[in-house]
Amino acid sequence: MLAPANAAPQQPLKLRDAFVARIRAKHYAPSTEKSYWGWIVALCRHHRGRHPRELQPADIEDFLSHLATASHVSASTQNQALAAILFLYRDVYDTQLPWLDNITRAKRPKPLPLVLGRADTQALLAHCTGLPGLICRLLYGTGMRVNEALRLRMGDVDLRRGIITVRLGKGGKDRTTCLPRSLARALAEQMEERGRVHAIDVARGMADVELPDAIWRKYPTAARELPWQWLFATSTYQTCHRTGAYRRHHIDARTIQRTIKQAARAAGLTQAVHPHTLRHCFATHLLESGADIRTVQELLGHTDVATTQIYTHVMRRPGLATISPLDTLQTH
Repeated sequence: MLAPANAAPQQPLKLRDAFVARIRAKHYAPSTEKSYWGWIVALCRHHRGRHPRELQPADIEDFLSHLATASHVSASTQNQALAAILFLYRDVYDTQLPWLDNITRAKRPKPLPLVLGRADTQALLAHCTGLPGLICRLLYGTGMRVNEALRLRMGDVDLRRGIITVRLGKGGKDRTTCLPRSLARALAEQMEERGRVHAIDVARGMADVELPDAIWRKYPTAARELPWQWLFATSTYQTCHRTGAYRRHHIDARTIQRTIKQAARAAGLTQAVHPHTLRHCFATHLLESGADIRTVQELLGHTDVATTQIYTHVMRRPGLATISPLDTLQTH
């Protein structure tokens, strides 16, 4: 039922191979690839190993309903599962399924972002040390997402102009953001050290780096050139779980997550702080300082200014000092 009516006969690919080939051709993030494949596996397991091509509309609706009623997943989780299924049938199988458009997507709640005050932010960063600490300061100083910072290449940092270029951010978009002057020296030292390590890698014949899209076809030597190297590379060579390549990769996001968690505990913060919290703090503190919301929108890389406006709800507005009615009572 789910196969295209006019599909040309061809040698069928295994589901996993076909999925990987298609999602990487569309340049989805590795984290999205992992999540989508997990939901496809979950769909098959829910129906006792049946192949997705054998499933009927009711089977998929049953799976999505099961997530909400039995597994009690959040709205965002259910929507992610639906997105994975849509990708499988539309992009991998090239099958139009109008009935999927009629499935009701769970409505996501819109909680306010967690934003730390300036004093708490300073206390948090004071306990972030070493290279992970530099990355944490960069997150707060630029508003980058953690993976955007970790995937910076040497050529993306312009110390003279004070600009950082974010390549292939969310939605595959490039943008520029400000380079904090207070981090200029530390970044210069990191780039110098990275250049020294790269020279060692070149001498060993281990200077290869993962490149975006098909850059290697246009510039065959780019993978060994310094501007394309990760700014925040691992200290050792590692095997990539996606490509199997043995080389230096950028630092793992979990390293930054652990750094933030430990720093929050050391600073005595009771909030559940994450690396993304620093991005929220960047935006809110800029707006509190009088920055134009359109400027903040561009720095964050938001497509719609409405996304940026959520920070206006957590701002500490100067001159708006609301007094609780309890404080006006004469209590003894």
